[in-house]
Amino acid sequence: MHTTPPPVRRLRLGLPRRMFSQVLLMQMAIAAGVAVLATGLFLAPLSHLLDDQAMRRALAIAQSTAAQPQIAEDLRSTRPTPDGPVQVAAERIRKASGAEYVVVLNLRHVRWSHRDPTLVGKVVSTDPSKALAGREVMEIDSGTLGRSARGKVPLRDAHGRIIGAVSVGIEYTTVRTRLIHAIPGLLAYAGAALAIGALVAYPISRRVQRQTRDLAFSDIAALLAEREAMLHGIREGVVALDRAGRVRLLNDEARRLLGIGDEAVGRSLDEALGEGRTTDVLAGRVTGTDLLTVCGHRVLVANRMPTDDGGAVATLRDRTELEQLGRELDSTRGLIDALRAQDHEHANRMHILLGLLELEMYDDAAEFVGEVVGDHRATAEQVTEKIHDPLVAALLVGKATVAGERGVALWIADHTLLPDRLIDPQGLVTIVGNLVDNALDAVAGTPHARVEVDLRAEGRTAVLSVRDTGPGIPVERRELVFTDGWSTKEPPAHGKRGIGLSLVRRLAERQGGSARVGDAHGGGAEFVVVLPEALEESGPDRPGAATRAAPGIAASGRPASEGTADGLSPRPS
Repeated sequence: MHTTPPPVRRLRLGLPRRMFSQVLLMQMAIAAGVAVLATGLFLAPLSHLLDDQAMRRALAIAQSTAAQPQIAEDLRSTRPTPDGPVQVAAERIRKASGAEYVVVLNLRHVRWSHRDPTLVGKVVSTDPSKALAGREVMEIDSGTLGRSARGKVPLRDAHGRIIGAVSVGIEYTTVRTRLIHAIPGLLAYAGAALAIGALVAYPISRRVQRQTRDLAFSDIAALLAEREAMLHGIREGVVALDRAGRVRLLNDEARRLLGIGDEAVGRSLDEALGEGRTTDVLAGRVTGTDLLTVCGHRVLVANRMPTDDGGAVATLRDRTELEQLGRELDSTRGLIDALRAQDHEHANRMHILLGLLELEMYDDAAEFVGEVVGDHRATAEQVTEKIHDPLVAALLVGKATVAGERGVALWIADHTLLPDRLIDPQGLVTIVGNLVDNALDAVAGTPHARVEVDLRAEGRTAVLSVRDTGPGIPVERRELVFTDGWSTKEPPAHGKRGIGLSLVRRLAERQGGSARVGDAHGGGAEFVVVLPEALEESGPDRPGAATRAAPGIAASGRPASEGTADGLSPRPS
């Protein structure tokens, strides 16, 4: 029976995979390299130092020998013999000093002394001309006794005349031996340093292991790549801050939502974004979850989570479209309620008409139908003759219907006049809609509730005033009402409040204008918005503006046969 042999395990060479082992190995390699380098750097000058010491020692022995006047006198008065007085004195000095040789020679280079007596009376093997010229010499050289460290000095008589020289040698093998004997001590010190380095490296490696959770370098690199892909791929903005509040990371979505770029990295939030609620929320000066803020024309939901190193990570979600849909839903619900009421009123009118017909009061029935149709048309004409932009006109007629159902009289000021020359009608619709909605909320349920809208053009500037008969806004809160997320009303079903007035101010400031609130004449609040450059250059209104607006408005208006039921009331004189 054929059996498959077990797989052969091959020996894998290379670095270990665990970070702990890799870091420890690298630290040990660094410590060993430093120890070897330090030892080499110490040995190199040590060799030169030992050579210099040997040469200086030889020179000192030569100087002390030449300083003895008896040797100079014997050199002049005796012959060079193995048992002469110069040889005897030189050998005594050599043995006492431990030198390899002490040679005394005359001006003709003939030795008067030497370690080897047979060489006495013979010419020296090396050139002594420098010493005979009056100079002291230190050198490493080779002679009859081999390589040695030498010192040569001139020999002078009692009158200071040079009559010869003294040459002393220190055996070079002694110098090398001292160097070799020093190496084990140096290696011991290097080994001790390496052991201490290993002891220090181990806890450092363990700490790195705990902080990196024993991941390999390849795993960390993969995690970083995945983090980059995740941060720049998600549809939420991510802003990472260090403990000093400086921006250290921004993903692509955060750059888009906040309108900043890579230049913000390394800067504080106040420098990158400027003052405002968005900065306060991201910096943690405003606490809470799902905090609403407005940045530019975007409505954002922010959450902030502190990190262990003292920094924080903030996430941002774009709520602009959701907020717009929520407001449209609120408006749709208001219109549905108005249509429901209109249906009920329409049924009442049909009953009246049916009764008139059954009573054969045909003239009265015709008059009743004419009044209903005429009032219905008057509702649209009252707006379109003053508001020529179709979007703004349609909005006001729709708001009038909602106001009528809530028991609020919505007035259009007598001197209101807005030509059909708006550059950004959508922006003005947002401003008017928010201000009217807030005014209706403020006066709903109060006696004699009314809201007045004044919208006029002054050259290319549009000026909007919305006044109500509500409780008004205290002076200390007049700037606070324009803050993101601040509101005194209960949140709607689709989310949170505190966005409308902030958007109004942001839209106004984006066009170089302003938004403020004060006291209305007779009580209540008055919001005034000024929009410079909101209209095109002066000229005749675009043809057909009123006729385009009327059909759409008539479809959303309602009869005004019963006082203020349609929400639009003539301003009292």
